[in-house]
Amino acid sequence: MTQFLQPSISLHSLRKGLQFSSSSSFLHTGSFRLRSFSCRMSADSANRSQSITLPCQHEQPVQILAAPGLSDSDLRNAVDSSLFKQWLMNLQGESGILAQGAMSLKRVLIQGVDMFGSRIGFLKFQADIYDKQTGKKVPGIVFARGPAVAVLILLSCEGETYAVLTEQVRVPVGKLMLELPAGMLDDDKGDFVGTAVREVEEEIGIRLKLEDMVDLTGFLDPSTGCRVFPSPGGCDEGIGLFLYRGSASKETIAELQGKETGLRDHGELIKVHVVPYEKLWRVTADAKALMAIGLYEMAKKEGLLPSLKQC
Repeated sequence: MTQFLQPSISLHSLRKGLQFSSSSSFLHTGSFRLRSFSCRMSADSANRSQSITLPCQHEQPVQILAAPGLSDSDLRNAVDSSLFKQWLMNLQGESGILAQGAMSLKRVLIQGVDMFGSRIGFLKFQADIYDKQTGKKVPGIVFARGPAVAVLILLSCEGETYAVLTEQVRVPVGKLMLELPAGMLDDDKGDFVGTAVREVEEEIGIRLKLEDMVDLTGFLDPSTGCRVFPSPGGCDEGIGLFLYRGSASKETIAELQGKETGLRDHGELIKVHVVPYEKLWRVTADAKALMAIGLYEMAKKEGLLPSLKQC
């Protein structure tokens, strides 16, 4: 069994090794290649709009508008962002809404842009997509935040298996939530496994080895994109779920229980919780955790999990 690593951390040395590139990257898959599209500013600058032409509907340009109160720079940043470009790619992919020609995208209204430093973190917009047969518009409110990762950490200790969770302040739901260690990808490289390891270090205070990580979402059919989508009716977030299995002493379990971690200067007020795995499905409302349990149990049932390394 893989020995659980004690919280002896060198963030610099860890990040030097995070150059792993997943073969099922959210930003590039074997079944879909990036196709270019053209973009031009409207001649009427008062409208603060742009026009783009997509390869799949080259005879019908798409108008990109800025909502009242949105700055010109926010509009430009939104159209140039990887979040928006990835959304356009998804529309035109093999299973994309526009791929078969039954629907058309006529207009996009950019409503909100939240910057994370020099890059866009969150993007809110409304897309007018119409079904050509009925002429009706389909629901098209989008909150774009991009891909993310989460890790199910299972620790064996004296015949008992424990799961490691984080308690975090979640303002959108107004609650403290028990969740899997998780985080957003902060670049366009699609380094899911590297991000997963980094998030565990930042949120739990321990370092995991890349080679010990198992991509649970990698067991899904390739047609799914090998990601899970918790709220596809409103959000583009696709999550890669990973598994780590290791062993730990009673002392390590005790040290982790209630430990305060996180990037405090970024407002992360995180507390670690360790719970028996058999109780995990009942003590958390975190969709990431519940989906990870389902994938783990099915993968184990079908014999898909790699063998544990012996100490």
